[in-house]
Amino acid sequence: MSRSLEFTKMHGAGNDFVVLDGLGGDLPPIEPLARLLCDRHFGIGADQLLVVRASPTADFRMEIFNADGSQVEMCANGIRAFYKYVRDRGLTGKDEIGVETLSGIVRPRWAGGDRVRVDMGRPVFEPAKIPTTLGAGDGRVLDAPLEVDGETLRVSSASMGNPHAVLFVDDPDTAPVERLGPRIENHPAFPNRVNVEFVTPAGRRRIRQRTWERGTGETLACGSGACAAAVVSMLRGLVDRRVTVELRGGELEIAWEGDEAPVFMTGPAAEVFQGRISVPGKGS
Repeated sequence: MSRSLEFTKMHGAGNDFVVLDGLGGDLPPIEPLARLLCDRHFGIGADQLLVVRASPTADFRMEIFNADGSQVEMCANGIRAFYKYVRDRGLTGKDEIGVETLSGIVRPRWAGGDRVRVDMGRPVFEPAKIPTTLGAGDGRVLDAPLEVDGETLRVSSASMGNPHAVLFVDDPDTAPVERLGPRIENHPAFPNRVNVEFVTPAGRRRIRQRTWERGTGETLACGSGACAAAVVSMLRGLVDRRVTVELRGGELEIAWEGDEAPVFMTGPAAEVFQGRISVPGKGS
C-alpha cells in the first residue's frame, strides 16, 4: 500500500531541502521518509528534510532530518527556506516569526525580496556545550590539535545551534574535504558528530568556505557553518565584524557586533518546484 505525498523543493544558497506540511500530523514515519525523499537517485534529492509542525511555544516548530535519516538541532539555510514556505502559503503574515527547534527558538525576519535575516543567537564556545572533548572548562577551542590518520590538524570549534569544527586552509577549492570531512565528523573528540568547515579569509570583509555536513556529506552551503567560520575568523582577528561568506552555492552576510551579541545571518531562500510522490503508507 502506498500514498501520494505533497512536497515542496527549496534551497538556500544551494543547500537544498524537501519541505513537508506536517501541521495536520498525518505523515509516515519521518526517519525512513527522510532517507527516501532525500535520495538523489531514487527519491526527490535533497540535503535535508524539513517538516512544518505546530508549536506550543512559538509560531511554528521546524523538524530537521539529514539525508541519512538522523535528526539535527538546527539548520540556518533551512530556517530561511522554512520561513519563506510558511509566508508564501499564507500560514503567517508576520514579518518576523519564532520557530521552535531542538536548539531553541530561532527568529527569521523578512529582509526584502527573497532574502531572510535570522537572529542566530550567541555562539557557544564552552567545550561541554558544543560538545567536544577538545579544550577544558569554559575556555574557547581555538587552533586545538586534533590527530587524524597520523596527521595533526589545528581545529577551532563552536556551536551555532549545532556543533562545528573550523579548519583554516590555503584554498578551499583544493582542500581534502572528502577525505578529512568524514573523519573529523566522526572523530571521538566530537561525541555528537560535527559539521566541518574548510575556510580561507579573503581580505577583511570576505571568507571563502566549503562544508562537510554530518549525516549528509559536502553541501553547497551551510548557514550555521558560515556563522561559525565567521565567528572564529573574527576571534582570531582575521576579518571585520561584518563579512560576506562565499560558498559554492551562493553568498551569506554574517554580522557579529561583539562577544555578548547575537550573530545575524542574511541570505536568500528560493522555491524550486512543488510536486507529489508515492511513498509507503496508507493510500490517499
